[in-house]
Amino acid sequence: MIEKWKIFKKASRFGVIPVMLIPVVLGTAGAYVWAGEFHPFLFVITFVGAAAAHLFSNMVNDLWDFRNGTDTEAHNTPGVISTNSGFLSGGIMRESVFALLTWGLLVIAVLCGAILSLYSGWEILWFVAGGALIAYFYVAPPLRFGYRGKGYSELAIFLAFGLMPVLGAYFVQTGGFSLKPVLLSLPVGLLTTLLLFNHHFLHWRADQQAGKRSLVVVWGERKALVFSRVLLYISYASLIVCVLLGVLPVYALLALLTVISPLQVYRRLQPQNDSAAYLPLMGASQQASVRCGVIMAAALLLQGLL
Repeated sequence: MIEKWKIFKKASRFGVIPVMLIPVVLGTAGAYVWAGEFHPFLFVITFVGAAAAHLFSNMVNDLWDFRNGTDTEAHNTPGVISTNSGFLSGGIMRESVFALLTWGLLVIAVLCGAILSLYSGWEILWFVAGGALIAYFYVAPPLRFGYRGKGYSELAIFLAFGLMPVLGAYFVQTGGFSLKPVLLSLPVGLLTTLLLFNHHFLHWRADQQAGKRSLVVVWGERKALVFSRVLLYISYASLIVCVLLGVLPVYALLALLTVISPLQVYRRLQPQNDSAAYLPLMGASQQASVRCGVIMAAALLLQGLL
């Protein structure tokens, strides 16, 4: 049983799940602080549903990247670092078993959404449907908007890992919508978008060969790296805006310290780099996203307790 759990964690890339769960915590904390609402049962169901939805997204992307040949191209291109789980491209797991696990996660997410709709309102089903469609058609035909290189994938990531989980979690607790959770979603949503954008640097040459037109492929490495830095600055500027507008308390500005690590990595990068040079940027981007979100949530909860 332990071995099967280890296999599932690797296949679903379980380690990156905080980038989805932290926005859920933020939305729930916002509901508690701004509206005085907190329902533990609904929080747990939201937590489980969001986790299942994120893992489904990871696995369905691997499934279709394998079917589209992108993963195979990544393995065959010298110097390129593949970011998929390797379970399909490496022949570790049969495609039918991998697909069964993938769709099982979607079923769990949909069931959680159905339960939440009974308590909070049918509107939550829009979040469930939207998240499922974004996750599936990111790489699946006929849309495959993650391959089109026009910023669709970046917008989708912001919605799926920023706006939707924060606003959705807030709605589950309060049964209503507000501008505050929308603003609250900006820093973590933009930082997660940055994380997913930066991961394209690891295998953009293989993407180019496979016809996957990420913005890194379309713009080229030099311009994409400039955009990456700009997106980092915008992310932290949105944090300051949240404090200025009273969405977050002033001590949430401590989260600005999390920008130090990615800035240090950017300084070491050249306009053109080997794929391996971007591994530290990936690590720093993930740390910034998670740590900034944790500090924001802690600041909100502290404000609610004081």
